[in-house]
Amino acid sequence: MNQQTIKKSAHISGIGLHTGKTVDLTLRPAPENTGLVFRRTDFDPIVIIPATTQQVSDTRLNTCLSHAGASVATVEHLLSALSGLWIDNVFIDLNSAEPPVLDGSALPFVKLIQSVGVLEQAAQKQFIQIKKKIRVQEDDKFIELLPYQGFKMAMSIDFQHPVIMQTQQSLSIELSPTAYTEQLSYARTFGFLAEYEQLKQHHLGLGASLENTLVLDDMTILNEGGLRDNAEFVKHKLLDAIGDLSLLGHHLMGEFIGHKSGHTLNHQLRLALLNDTSAWDFVS
Repeated sequence: MNQQTIKKSAHISGIGLHTGKTVDLTLRPAPENTGLVFRRTDFDPIVIIPATTQQVSDTRLNTCLSHAGASVATVEHLLSALSGLWIDNVFIDLNSAEPPVLDGSALPFVKLIQSVGVLEQAAQKQFIQIKKKIRVQEDDKFIELLPYQGFKMAMSIDFQHPVIMQTQQSLSIELSPTAYTEQLSYARTFGFLAEYEQLKQHHLGLGASLENTLVLDDMTILNEGGLRDNAEFVKHKLLDAIGDLSLLGHHLMGEFIGHKSGHTLNHQLRLALLNDTSAWDFVS
């Protein structure tokens, strides 16, 4: 398998989920072995922020990357789309501190990438192959990576909310670009109305609305039309995890199993893996 980029530039605009600010974002083709790279074009000179574990600066309700005084928050949905479609090299230009949230899922980014097409490059794609189990745990939450010939993901959640308890709260899926697009990409982010005021006090969720977030009050879901499918909550957690895992800089060959995991635990898993060089190898 060879590395991939996009055939030509693609542009999209919207507001940031947490900043509430309008942002213009452009995806541009990048040379082989570049990786996924954010560029804050509203700085002079432009600040380059590689999408790597080393740049992670915050994991409160999103994954935030920082470098040289600039940051990019809530990168997980866009990175999930790029990783889900097996894109290796792209420049991501944006003029604010957060990509647009759009409808709260990765589907608009998938459609944007599909609209310009994928270009195969000459260099071989390198995978991180898991050789032994790596596990991180916090109370009853855990994630682990296991050896596996392919890329398989399983996730379970446990929300004691009347709506979520009636949905599918566990899912296992063999990942491919087709499976990602058809089964995961449309799952939207979700939040609880009772936490909204507290989020705003911490300058989070300033761009959240029923247009881009599944909102739950104490008993019901407030969005007209409800869920896109009965597993949308757990699917979004998988979507987030794919975006967070992309910060390893390479696609995985292994099995991911998570229970009640989030951005912080995902980050701890990446660090644990990178710090144990006996647990993985690069393979082409």
